[in-house]
Amino acid sequence: MTDIRDLNATAVRDSMDIVSKVQVSDLGRPTPCAGWTLADLLGHMTVQHHGFAAAARGDGADLRHWEFAPAGEDAVERYLAASELVLAAFAEVDDALETEFDLPEFKVDPPRFPAQLAIGFHFIDYVVHAWDVAATLGVPYVLRPELEQDALRVALAVPNADNRLAAGAAFIPALDEPEATGDTENTPALDRVLRYLGRTPDWRPPAEG
Repeated sequence: MTDIRDLNATAVRDSMDIVSKVQVSDLGRPTPCAGWTLADLLGHMTVQHHGFAAAARGDGADLRHWEFAPAGEDAVERYLAASELVLAAFAEVDDALETEFDLPEFKVDPPRFPAQLAIGFHFIDYVVHAWDVAATLGVPYVLRPELEQDALRVALAVPNADNRLAAGAAFIPALDEPEATGDTENTPALDRVLRYLGRTPDWRPPAEG
């Protein structure tokens, strides 16, 4: 079985490549995340890295690590630095991946998850957010073949419940239930992941003017 940290690192580094294309003039662009500009999205992506890194170090319960701030002109640099921070923190987790992460943004009591599951959450989040940024910029995002089955497995394990309706939820309700996705054999894995996590695969930025 592939180490979830390796899958996550690949997804995060792919997101870094895409975020590196962002210019300051792009920060006001609308994104697939309703009501969020690209600055908002990058701010969220950056703080989530800090929060998960803190959780890996045993300090995730401190809400200061999760405080959101919209990205400024140094958005790309901050995101790249936060990415390296979280990858380094995950690399230090014991290889059994049984360490518990405190993830207070998950509305459960207690909000504590084994590392294997917590890093899986992070992995699928950054597959989807890499696509979010790429779609915002109008550039391609290709889910690597070696990530497809694990991304689909993790995505379909995310409960499609009422908590997706809460303000600030990571994902909105699925556009399709897993059993109602139609011709799944011929539907790209990324499209299935996106639809199950509430994204529209053919989303495009609104026309300007």
